[in-house]
Parts: sequence; structure tokens; C-alpha cells
Amino acid sequence: QVQLVESGGGLVQPGGSLRLSCAASGTFFSINTMSWYRQAPGRERELVARVTAAGSPIYVDSMKGRFTISRDFDKNTVYLQMNSLKPEDTAAYYCTANIRPRFDNYAYFDYWGQGTQVTVSS
Repeated sequence: QVQLVESGGGLVQPGGSLRLSCAASGTFFSINTMSWYRQAPGRERELVARVTAAGSPIYVDSMKGRFTISRDFDKNTVYLQMNSLKPEDTAAYYCTANIRPRFDNYAYFDYWGQGTQVTVSS
């Protein structure tokens, strides 16, 4: 059973910073990409950033410069460093990972965490 557990959300003032973490646990063979999405009330879930199996980051244009995604391969963990936060960054942030559960099956599946709330407000 694969689990993704996020942490690091909370309330922060505009201009502040937060660092989100997401750790994959359980039994699996390998992880391909790891990503962060977010969903604000009344809006669709949107991609924030992705990091490839090689560790290369991919950002949505609107997130470039303020957000940094990174990955610790030894800990099966992905991070999202968020700086210069704005009220419009308020959302539930979700981690997802593309994981191959079994060594004898080449299929990969997307697993999601339960989400962590980020609120940017004075």
C-alpha cells in the first residue's frame, strides 16, 4: 500500500514563506515524477510544479520565481518552497506521485496525498 503524506501548510502573512513536504511510504519499486497541485475554493485543481525522475523541475509560468520544487530521492520526499506568498496562493495543496508499485509489472499509477491547507492572510 502506497501512501503520500503532506505537511507544512498553515497560515502565513502576505510576503511570507512556507515549505511543504510530501513523503511517499509503503511498498513500491520506483517513483517517476512527483508533483504539487493546488485547488482554491470554487476553482479547478491546477498544477503548481513537477520534478522528474532525473530531478529536473518543471514550473507553471505563473509560479516561476516564487516557488521551488525539490526532491530527496533517499527519503522519497518532494518539497515545495513557497516565497513571497500572496493571498491568491491560498488553497489546498496536494502532492501526487507517479509510482510503479511492483518490480514485475511495468505499470505506473498516480497516487495522491490528502492535501494540506495554505492560507495567506494578514
